[in-house]
Amino acid sequence: MLSKSQISFLKSLQQKKNRKTHRLFLVEGIKSVMEFINSAYDIDTIYYTPAFAPKLLKLSKKINFEETSATDIAKISSLTTPQHIIALVKIPSWPVLQTKTLQQSFSLVLDGIQDPGNLGTIIRTADWFGIKNIICSDDTVDVYNAKVVQATMGSLSRVNVHYLNLVDFIKSSNIPVFGALLDGQNIYRTDFGNEGLIVMGNEGNGIRPEIQLLIKKPVTIPLLGHAESLNVAIATAVFCSEISRGRF
Repeated sequence: MLSKSQISFLKSLQQKKNRKTHRLFLVEGIKSVMEFINSAYDIDTIYYTPAFAPKLLKLSKKINFEETSATDIAKISSLTTPQHIIALVKIPSWPVLQTKTLQQSFSLVLDGIQDPGNLGTIIRTADWFGIKNIICSDDTVDVYNAKVVQATMGSLSRVNVHYLNLVDFIKSSNIPVFGALLDGQNIYRTDFGNEGLIVMGNEGNGIRPEIQLLIKKPVTIPLLGHAESLNVAIATAVFCSEISRGRF
């Protein structure tokens, strides 16, 4: 059984300010938890119900395990239907991102993404297509938000997510900058080469003007139907697919 103070502390991590203060976040569900166990992330504690004991206690990694009740798990969980296993994971301190490390590869640049589900899906998509780095504006939703972590389905354990001033970052880079814009070149006729920054904009406002000025190669997904807009996570998946085309 967990104490009231433990439960209170773990629940407090649903707020960004507390995650930032304590450098900790929560991961829920056996699949996602196992992904983080097998990653470079450091696990502080795993809270689990007795049914998971055989699977967890045979792990070779030195992790603090704490068996508890389904009732306590439900008090900690952010899910409507808790999955009876939660990992308390340390937020890593990423080294300062050097643009030279992004050369000869593609990276996603996210300008003001607000929906946790969109960011989580983008991270999962990046993982599928082998994209290792995502650079976010400071006002993009927190990557350790519970809904973001859940939507990544464990892919966050393999994708590096950085928060930076995008204008300064792009100006300091000598990598080609592509951007998803309505008046760009047809994506299916675009030569992406072998490296680039792919800028995707906010769900409602797109890419902010000061960043649009830094985009050298605007690209658009041509409209064939009558939809008013395309979800940013879906648009990102289309871009990832196209830039990956030449790698197969």
